[in-house]
Amino acid sequence: MARTNEYTLDFSEIQLSDLSRVGGKNASLGELYNSLKPKGINVLDGFATTADAFRHFLEKDNLKEKLSEIFSGFDPGNTSDLQKRGVAARTAILETALPQDLKEVFIKAYFDLCDRTGREIELAVRSSATAEDLPEASFAGAAETFLNVRGEEPLLQAIHKCFASLFTDRAISYREELGFDHFDVALSVGVQPMVRSDLASAGVIFTLDTESGFRDVVQITSSYGLGETVVQGIVTPDEWTVFKPTLLKGHKAIIDRKLGTKEVRLVYAGGTKMTKSETVSDPERRKYSLADEDVLKLADWACRIEEHYSDQAGKPRPMDIEWAKDGVTGELFVVQARPETVHSSTKQVTFAENYRLTDGEPGIPIVTGQAVGRKIAVGRVRKAIDTGDLARIEKGDILVAPHTNPDWEPIMKHVAAIVTDQGGRTAHAAIVSRELGLPCIVGCGNATEMLKDGDEITVCCAEGPEGRVYEGQLEFEIERTDLSDLPETATKIMFNVADPENAFSIAALPNDGVGLARTEFIINHIGVHPMAIVHFKNLRNWEDQFAIKEKMSRLGETDTREFFVHTLAESIGKIAAAFYPKPVIVRTSDFKTNEYARLLGGGEFEWPEDNPMLGFRGASRYTHERYREGFALECEALKRVRDEMGLTNLKVMIPFCRTVKEAQKVIDEMAANGLRQGENGLEIYAMCELPSNVVRAKDFLELFDGYSIGSNDLTQLILGIDRDSGTIAELFEEEDEAVKDMISSAIQAAKKAGKPIGICGQAPSDKPEFAAWLVRQGIDSISLTPDSAVKTAFTIAEAENRLRRSAQTS
Repeated sequence: MARTNEYTLDFSEIQLSDLSRVGGKNASLGELYNSLKPKGINVLDGFATTADAFRHFLEKDNLKEKLSEIFSGFDPGNTSDLQKRGVAARTAILETALPQDLKEVFIKAYFDLCDRTGREIELAVRSSATAEDLPEASFAGAAETFLNVRGEEPLLQAIHKCFASLFTDRAISYREELGFDHFDVALSVGVQPMVRSDLASAGVIFTLDTESGFRDVVQITSSYGLGETVVQGIVTPDEWTVFKPTLLKGHKAIIDRKLGTKEVRLVYAGGTKMTKSETVSDPERRKYSLADEDVLKLADWACRIEEHYSDQAGKPRPMDIEWAKDGVTGELFVVQARPETVHSSTKQVTFAENYRLTDGEPGIPIVTGQAVGRKIAVGRVRKAIDTGDLARIEKGDILVAPHTNPDWEPIMKHVAAIVTDQGGRTAHAAIVSRELGLPCIVGCGNATEMLKDGDEITVCCAEGPEGRVYEGQLEFEIERTDLSDLPETATKIMFNVADPENAFSIAALPNDGVGLARTEFIINHIGVHPMAIVHFKNLRNWEDQFAIKEKMSRLGETDTREFFVHTLAESIGKIAAAFYPKPVIVRTSDFKTNEYARLLGGGEFEWPEDNPMLGFRGASRYTHERYREGFALECEALKRVRDEMGLTNLKVMIPFCRTVKEAQKVIDEMAANGLRQGENGLEIYAMCELPSNVVRAKDFLELFDGYSIGSNDLTQLILGIDRDSGTIAELFEEEDEAVKDMISSAIQAAKKAGKPIGICGQAPSDKPEFAAWLVRQGIDSISLTPDSAVKTAFTIAEAENRLRRSAQTS
């Protein structure tokens, strides 16, 4: 009998440096077992067959020579030839019996594992190629995995099939594409006890945001049952985003969550069949598949795994991790960890790329889902329900399928875009699309039903987190902005941010923080009047009550108050996290009565006003009996962001504060709701958007920590123009001398008071010369729309240079 350690190694004998002996996946499992299990991260015991074992197998019956002959004259660009040779290679391997000495050492290693575990165990048997899981070579998923393998003979059969899977079409294609010789890559097989996640849940973790590459978050997905449904994109899983810097300080830093549809789960099957798929009940689908405490534990583990692998590599190494929860013991386990391959291998970006539809109104989307990437593509629909349909797909087609799997990758390289019924942002279709730079929409639900073969369509991932498919081939443009030579400015350039879903991408642009984040955008997205949340059980309109319940159900919530507070808090938290530790100034709600009335339940708490622009809005609402309880919800959300999530870079800004007396009342009301000025560094700013804010600036700034000029409202009130009126719209002008005099006066008052002052109105974004004038007045910061920031930065820099030259010559 051969020496056991020649052909098998226990995980306790394996380190990361053993990649050439046991492949990337098994080398990583050994590293986890030996280095991170002692630190409290649950990793299962196991063993691996070695590359030497595979090479020994290739020597039997001249198998290597047979395989060499099969690939003689191979044309990797010929898909049909690839498929034929792949079948021939796998057949040759499966028709060659495993050598007896290999069988014996494999079975011995299995019995030793059973002895260490204390029982006869069900097994997970996974392939691990010796070129797999390198940051620059994503072979992950290119070979097979077998679950719930029981007994000696099924184990040997699974190992044999793993050996054959080194020559699946996708594995052959990968090696050709990346320049690996087929016989320089060997196949190891990892064998571990199964985690009974068929009775609980499993999923995938990335230690960065998979869309933007933002490094300071952990992204966790989860669905019921064995994890293959998540990895293969068969289901749309639940998803959480956790902010690393404050998580590691002990905070509950969940800044985003999305309830997946979780249509099916993979479970154990009886008889000779190892696993089966079963439908998930509707009540289960409406609940999250993982508790928050488990999410936070997994996120903490992921951070520690990333730190360890980064130390090993000597540079930052984002990780792609698979996990499972045992439904019998309730324990969590890490079952795989490998380097992330898309953003890890991306060179530093020196330009911003922005895709934009140019056809005006594109119409109603045919289908929608989760956008992957931010590109747009046009082409002809080609539906693929199974592998047999792939032969019809031509270069430039748009692949529409229930989901994709690794066998399809040779074809996926040639399509213009991918649209799937199922899957989330960590599904196979999403991961491969990122690697290939393709726009992709996952989790549409009905794409294969609504899109017909041959239809001309536009796949748009450039309109936010929702991907949309439009009829016809729409015109679009690509705008590229050079970021390599942006000037540094003394004036802080901040952003106006509305949509939390875009925050990570926007934060990658040069900036000094967020000058305005409007809560009304988020509340409008929630779609429910805050007072309707407080008085939900007493709502008279049962249709509104039903619609609110439906919204809650889609988010997995049963408590109305928690539904509103945590949705608002996590949306604000996502913006604050994206720019952390830079300041993020969040303005409390500034809806007008007619705008509030349009929210669900709003009709019961608002009343018609002749001029809502000058009516019950802003600060006046916060201490009034008709809204005080609603403002308390806003305060609770803001407090949660600062205290629970640890995002103390958040500053609060009060809009439309008419009098100094009103300012004091609002500050007192905030304190009563747990937001005490100065506590834990809390700063409270005010919008300077009323003539009274300028005239009484000294008194206001004795109460507030800073000012932000709202040029829109300030202009309308100085010039006496209703900015909603189209009749006199041409008279609305921020650069009117009266307006500029008031703005200049406000800036000088803030300077005298020693308080910061910025501007967050639209004018500097639209009018670069106005921005230059603000610089000359000595403004501290200018908050801009992100799309105008780069252009305006050059204007600001030039204005500052002129001031310096003027000072030198005077």
